[in-house]
Amino acid sequence: ISWTNISSEGVITHSPLLCGICNLPPGPRPLPVIGNLNVVDLKKPFQSLTELSKIYGSVFTVHFGPRKVVVLAGYETIKDALLNHAEEFGERAEIPIFRKMTQGNGIAFSHGEMWKTMRRFTLSTLRDFGMGKRTLETRILEEVNSLIKYFESYHGKPFDTKMILNNAVSNVICSILFGERFEYDDPVFLTLLKLINQNTKLLGSPMVQLYNFYPSLGFLSGASKTVLQNILELNAFLQKLFQEHKEELNENDLTGFVDAFLVKQKQELKKPHTAFSNGNLMFSTLDLFAAGTETTSTTVRWGLLLMMKYPEIQRKIQEEMNHVIEPGELPKLEDRKKMPYTEAVIHEIQRFANIVPMGVSRSTPRNVNFRGYEIPKGTEIIPLLTSALNDELHWKTPHQFNPSHFLDANGNFIRREAFIPFSIGRRACLGEGLARMELFLFFSGLLRRFVFQPPPGVEKSDLDLTADVGFTLTPMPHLVCAVPCE
Repeated sequence: ISWTNISSEGVITHSPLLCGICNLPPGPRPLPVIGNLNVVDLKKPFQSLTELSKIYGSVFTVHFGPRKVVVLAGYETIKDALLNHAEEFGERAEIPIFRKMTQGNGIAFSHGEMWKTMRRFTLSTLRDFGMGKRTLETRILEEVNSLIKYFESYHGKPFDTKMILNNAVSNVICSILFGERFEYDDPVFLTLLKLINQNTKLLGSPMVQLYNFYPSLGFLSGASKTVLQNILELNAFLQKLFQEHKEELNENDLTGFVDAFLVKQKQELKKPHTAFSNGNLMFSTLDLFAAGTETTSTTVRWGLLLMMKYPEIQRKIQEEMNHVIEPGELPKLEDRKKMPYTEAVIHEIQRFANIVPMGVSRSTPRNVNFRGYEIPKGTEIIPLLTSALNDELHWKTPHQFNPSHFLDANGNFIRREAFIPFSIGRRACLGEGLARMELFLFFSGLLRRFVFQPPPGVEKSDLDLTADVGFTLTPMPHLVCAVPCE
């Protein structure tokens, strides 16, 4: 709703187009074709947007090529938009690569009534199959024990934790989805996780971002073709599982989410516009599988790396556990309230690791008046979660790893309002409860059994806390020594 002109002197200016909405939030002047890509590092766009917020304020406009986006920066602004104006900022943005992947199906990238139906069904079904209940805690602890045995097999020698943590965490969501777990060396399971990891990396890559900005330019489609090919392979794997579940379906003995979906699909077979389609079965399962694997396992990896970097913090956790947990036992959820320091460290790992720094884009379903600005219908909205997790108004040392952010003067755990790694509002992560259970049980369970150290010859000062960028921020490749506790 403005038009970019270049005057005879070569100065870029804006002149209003004849329309009703001209009061957009401020931002850098866009150049023809590229918009503001000259001031955005596509390898780390969240850092560029953070710098732009210092110039243009907490609500600003940026142009990714021809794609106009409004960015929300700082906890107060994000809260105001996503909680106080939940309906106005409650849609999911139309992002070309995700549209091609899902065709509007699933939970994460669906819209309108279909999204409401799928989210409601998914939440109730996850609760039915243990989310937030002791039965699920037992399953997680079984997986923690399997993981401990795997770590013990290295006898304190260096190894890479990435795939094994992926496997272990993924098995928890698999037990909810399919009613079964996979062995860590299962080749099909390993292929599945590899495809998801590759897509997570590619979806945050500059080439896929450029494809989203210029979807009609064929030469930008290489990385996006790989993403879509991976989706086809994941589809084929899941279709086999779905078929097995259809053949063995017992409505009186449902094993997990997939069975519950198949029963619901059967019940709504004659409805002309049911949300319980094969497409929604596929992408709801895939959404839960990917989200239930990647973010939690990545957070645990950050946690182990940070414990190697800060051994004094690791020692304090283990001392706390020695006072609370019986010898030979693993921590349970009921112990969490008696372990405030451990709880504070886990929260600080999530804040510091900042693994989804730009959240997942929202959209305005209608014209929105927000903080004196007019935001047109269909505008993509980026809630810059990193700006809340590093908000200097809410965190004493936002750029340092500091568990005291979550402790009061007496050492009690305290919640912080600006702690929003799962986002907030209508589109907040629906797996937050499961993730919180897993993070506590996996992280504290591993620290109960092992002291984590850098490989021989590597000093703690040499450990790199720079993030490897993809759709999520992951630790750079590194090796870990898990030395059994005495």
